[in-house]
Amino acid sequence: MTAPLLELVQARIDVEGVPAVDGLSLKTTGDRVLVLGGAKALFEAACGTRTPSHGEVRVRGVPARQAARRRHVAGAPLEPPLSPSWTPREYATWSARIAGQGRKEAIALAERSLTELKMIATAGEKLGSASLQTRRATIIAAALATGADAILLEEPLIGLSDDAARNFSRIILRALDGRGWAVFCARMPLESPFAMDAEEAAVVARSRVLAQGAPAELAAHERTYALRVLGHADDFARLVAERGARVSGSGNHLTIDLGEGLLVSDLLRIAAQAEATVLELEPLAHAFA
Repeated sequence: MTAPLLELVQARIDVEGVPAVDGLSLKTTGDRVLVLGGAKALFEAACGTRTPSHGEVRVRGVPARQAARRRHVAGAPLEPPLSPSWTPREYATWSARIAGQGRKEAIALAERSLTELKMIATAGEKLGSASLQTRRATIIAAALATGADAILLEEPLIGLSDDAARNFSRIILRALDGRGWAVFCARMPLESPFAMDAEEAAVVARSRVLAQGAPAELAAHERTYALRVLGHADDFARLVAERGARVSGSGNHLTIDLGEGLLVSDLLRIAAQAEATVLELEPLAHAFA
């Protein structure tokens, strides 16, 4: 049985000494995955560029940093530094070389990656004057050129028009064919090619998984909300459950499916009754807006 593409066990990931993720556990089951709403540090830890201070982050069953060294995984971050005088071809070849590929193999891998991403016409352009999509494609080509088995992408479509995003998605998915992949982003429209091709989505808020499953199934949960509650959260959760809602989570962080009988306004009234305050309330379906 193939090890999970991504697995976290009670992971704490610090940024400048402050936890961006604290105690997150997540285990994916699909090979094509959306991770929605997670902190940037989560993507970095999965790529092996940020080491958890506690717990584990594994890719294909291997600690993420080790997985990156073994070319099991490569990441395409949102906005890495790009030398304006370099071309996409030079950047992709450099990426393959620092991943440990020999010179001839690096050139071949870079050329293959550029071809798969339909970049041959722009491969010789200077990145300083390249379009947003060309720069974004260059970063993905660089990840592909490492020869890694799985590719992780951070917000690959952000800043693109709807039409450009759809077309670019299809190009990326064809280039990723045969590899495992995960896209880390705040939201992903359900009609996006990525959402339609993904086997699984995990909706993450801070340090907990709000929901996990097929994207279409999660998007259908229009009456499910993630809440952060201050005060007597346990009493609030008990009273909400007594009114027929399904409540999961613990402490100040709850996920509530209202069912048929409750409204959001009812939650606020129950919170007042329990001497609790709802600080945050977000519909689960917003992850697919």
